[in-house]
Amino acid sequence: MRSQKILGSLEWGFNRSVFKSIGYSDEDLKRPVIGIANSWNELVPGHFNLRQVGESVKKGIHMAGGTAVEFGLIAACDGTAQGHKGMHYILPSRDMIANDIEIMVEAYQLDAIVMLGSCDKIVPAMLMAAAHLNIPAIILPGGPMLGGEVFDGRKSDLTTMSESLGMLKAGKITEDVCHRLENTCGSCSFLGTANTMCSLSEAIGMTLPNGALMPAVYSERLRLGESTGFAIMNMVKNNVTARDIITIDAIKNAIRVLMAIGGSTNAVLHLSALAHELDISAETMMDLYEELSDSTPQIVKVNPEAKFDMEDFHRAGGIPQVMHEISGLLEKGALTVTGQTVGENLAAMNLLYQPNRDIIKPLETPFAPQGGIAILKGNIAPKSGVTKPAAILPEMHHFTGKAVCFDSEDAAEEAILAGQIKPGDVLVIRYEGPKGGPGMREMFKAMKYLYGMGLTSNTAIITDGRFSGTNNGCFVGHISPEVAEGGPIAALRDGDVITIDIPNKTIHAHLTDEEIAQRLQQWHAPKRKFTKGTLGIYSQLASSAHESAVLK
Repeated sequence: MRSQKILGSLEWGFNRSVFKSIGYSDEDLKRPVIGIANSWNELVPGHFNLRQVGESVKKGIHMAGGTAVEFGLIAACDGTAQGHKGMHYILPSRDMIANDIEIMVEAYQLDAIVMLGSCDKIVPAMLMAAAHLNIPAIILPGGPMLGGEVFDGRKSDLTTMSESLGMLKAGKITEDVCHRLENTCGSCSFLGTANTMCSLSEAIGMTLPNGALMPAVYSERLRLGESTGFAIMNMVKNNVTARDIITIDAIKNAIRVLMAIGGSTNAVLHLSALAHELDISAETMMDLYEELSDSTPQIVKVNPEAKFDMEDFHRAGGIPQVMHEISGLLEKGALTVTGQTVGENLAAMNLLYQPNRDIIKPLETPFAPQGGIAILKGNIAPKSGVTKPAAILPEMHHFTGKAVCFDSEDAAEEAILAGQIKPGDVLVIRYEGPKGGPGMREMFKAMKYLYGMGLTSNTAIITDGRFSGTNNGCFVGHISPEVAEGGPIAALRDGDVITIDIPNKTIHAHLTDEEIAQRLQQWHAPKRKFTKGTLGIYSQLASSAHESAVLK
């Protein structure tokens, strides 16, 4: 055991005394020392239950013969950070959290790690840390929240507020309705990035079956914590490490599930960042997204693509049912944290509830013949652009309109709420990439405002930034190279005609290569917005979106 190298003899008495001064006994220090990296705090609603979940994990570890040592992690809520300076920090937090886990595990030579987190950047960070450290590791989410009162045909959630503001500006509802929606319960009760990444952690095999979507308030969540404690001890006993589980086959399974459920476009960034830890190239990942999207039908429709929320999804069978339906497409020999393979887990699957075919379709009768995420390329996105056909009306899968250019998210949002955007417009929001933003902010509010203003079915947004997993409407994000690196989206001007063609996977400005090159010769790279602190470092080192915005 790693820990015994620094705790197993009197020669390391100083290290032993540090632990004993906290209250650990000689018997504690003979056992495997299992870290619990807990992102609990009193700011993020998706993490508020993790203190209780952590106690359940400790119970399982102790019962199975280990010593649990818990430490905290930073964790920020994408929702709270939307639309202001805070969003610049959200994507950079992913790499910082991964680094923090690495530092704690290596400083204390922990034998294994259980990581507790639920939200957009925290779960990807934990997957990245696990792959980098390559020790026994499990991720346990806190679970999605429940929905609130019915509004606009579905149970409300925190994102409803942004939609309702657009409706208020359009004169469709009153201020009283907006204020009432502020009091609804639940965050991330939809298939945004958080629940997508928890689902993909389960698909990869790094989370126990049913661990992704079981609601936070269900008592089963605490029992799952105890089971996770037993599972990590079993991994230690059998010397199963993270890279035994996180393999190219596991990543393929995650991409299959992503396509089948129509998950968040941000998953493309995060799976590619995980692949980077395994030295899998960005080009290989882009090829995999294209290949597996073409051959994986979309069999799930939930919010933001339908009225059903995560509790509904869980009660329809959740990720185990999805993987059962597409089992013929999966790499069933891939190992999981249960100690069994994907195929063995599926063979032993016990249905908690009856399948709901309004939510999860059989493979033979899918909602769509291809996956819910698509990679587009073209003369303004030569490396990549990412879109989500699952959340776009079929009649908008081919859209041509005129550019209205904005050099920040804030300027675009002001124009939308001021009624300056008209049907047929393509909003171009740039200088919001990993370097240029910095931090690749989400255009969440812009899309929600368009929805509220009734413009989702006749306008589009393209950006070198990104989108929230709860966005719907015609959009293409992650355009790469970004403007800050001289990407050709910098050449666009108001009135340029742009075509988004999802079936043919292209995004094209009606300009010649010569016109684009001439305009770029007149373009000058902007000064960095931040030169000090976290954002100063990030804006200097972050890679473009097609390379997953990892630090290089």
